[in-house]
Amino acid sequence: MLSSTAKNLYWMGRYLQRAKTTARLIEATQRMALQSRGKEAEGVVAIFGMEDEFRQVQEQGARLSNLIDFLAFDEGNPSSIVSAIGFARRNAREERNNITVDVWESLNGLWLELSGKLRGERVHIDRGALIESVKKQAVMIFGAAQVTLLRDEAYNFFQLGAFLERGDNTARILDVKFHALRPDGDPHARELDYFAWSELLACIGAVRTYRRIYRSSLDPRKVAELMMLRRDVPRSVHHCLWMVDLNMRELADAYGTRGEADRLAGELHARLRYARIDSVFEVGLSKFLRGVRTDIATLSDEIGRQFLLD
Repeated sequence: MLSSTAKNLYWMGRYLQRAKTTARLIEATQRMALQSRGKEAEGVVAIFGMEDEFRQVQEQGARLSNLIDFLAFDEGNPSSIVSAIGFARRNAREERNNITVDVWESLNGLWLELSGKLRGERVHIDRGALIESVKKQAVMIFGAAQVTLLRDEAYNFFQLGAFLERGDNTARILDVKFHALRPDGDPHARELDYFAWSELLACIGAVRTYRRIYRSSLDPRKVAELMMLRRDVPRSVHHCLWMVDLNMRELADAYGTRGEADRLAGELHARLRYARIDSVFEVGLSKFLRGVRTDIATLSDEIGRQFLLD
C-alpha cells in the first residue's frame, strides 16, 4: 500500500472521531450550562487545548453560544466539527478505491448537509439539531465502515487513526472534567453532583453502561475505572489501546516486519491492561493520564515514521 493511501485513511479515521467526540462534548456542555454556574466553556477549551483562542473570544464579550460556534462551525478553526468533517471527506475522496460506496456516500452526505446549512443565514440554524445530526451520522459512517470495508491494510490504518484519537479524547475528557468536579483528585464520594457526573459519562455515551456494570449509585472511582480501564467499554482508554495493538499486529503480519511503533503499542496496551484503579489514584489520576496522553502522541509520531506517513 502506498504511504499516501495509508496516511489518508489514518487521518480520515482521526478526523471523523474528533468530530464525533466534539459533538458529544458540546451536547453535554449545553445540558450542564442549563443547571450550573456557567463555567463549562472553560472546561471544554481546556479539553481541546484552546485556552488562548478562548481568551481572545472572551475579550470580544463571548458567551457559551459563541464558543459552541467556534468549536462546531468555525471554518477558520482547524479542530472544529466542520473543519474535521471537511478534512475527512477530502481524504476519503482521494481513497474512493479503498473505501466502499456506503462509507463514501454517508460521509459525503454529512459534508453536503453541513456546508449547505453554513452557506445560509447562520441566525436561522438550529444548532442543537445540527450537532445531533453530526453525532448520529458519524455513528452511521463508523457503522458502514465496520460492516462493509474489506479487512486489509486500508481498514487497519482507518482503525488505527480512529482508536488513537478516541483514546486520547477520552483521557482528556476524564482528566479535565474529573478534576473540575474533584479539584483535590480525591475519588471518595461525598456530596456528589449526580447530574454533573452523569454528564461526564454521557460524553462517552456510557450512562446506562455504568448502571449495567456496577448496579450502584455513581462513584467517582468507578467512573474513572470505567472510562480508563474497562476493556469491554468501547470508548475506554484500555479498549482503544487494545484495538490499536491488534491493528498494529495485523499490519506487522501483512508487512512481515515490526518496528518501534509495534513495541510502543504493545507497551501502552499492557500498561492499561494490568493497571488497577487503586494504584492509579496512588500515583495521581492526572499524572497517570498525562503520561498516557504523552505516550499516545509519541506512538502517533512513531507510526508516522514507521509507515512513512509524514
